[in-house]
Amino acid sequence: MRAVIQRVSEARVAVGGRSVGEIGTGLVALVGVAMGDRTAQATWLGERLANLRIFPKGDADMDASLLDVGGAALVVSQFTLYGDVRKGRRPSFLRAARGPEAEPVFDTVVTTLRDLGIEVATGEFGSMMEVTLTNAGPCTILVDGDKAF
Repeated sequence: MRAVIQRVSEARVAVGGRSVGEIGTGLVALVGVAMGDRTAQATWLGERLANLRIFPKGDADMDASLLDVGGAALVVSQFTLYGDVRKGRRPSFLRAARGPEAEPVFDTVVTTLRDLGIEVATGEFGSMMEVTLTNAGPCTILVDGDKAF
């Protein structure tokens, strides 16, 4: 699993011009599921997102977690995180899990965050989405669960 996360002051996701999720202070997580990923990786990712110390606290720019600041998460599926551009001019997505395999793993990330008490908004799995956000910092981090397992 991979996630690109951004610390935000606000974010929203729309499908077909209709807002389907929005948050205030928190983080946006664009989550990619690879073939073979299981719930163990998804649980790890959800816990990692909740506990990463990427929010300001006192004089420290990165000393508080999402849990510490009472922030929310906007979690959006993004298979393109597994785009391979080493050959040709068009990305290959062979490593990305297909929808029926990816959706329950993605849902485990969302469930893990919610079980930890975090307010979670999502897009619509498999839909063309428009994500709008205000990156606070800016702070953008790649979380590569492929290296953790």
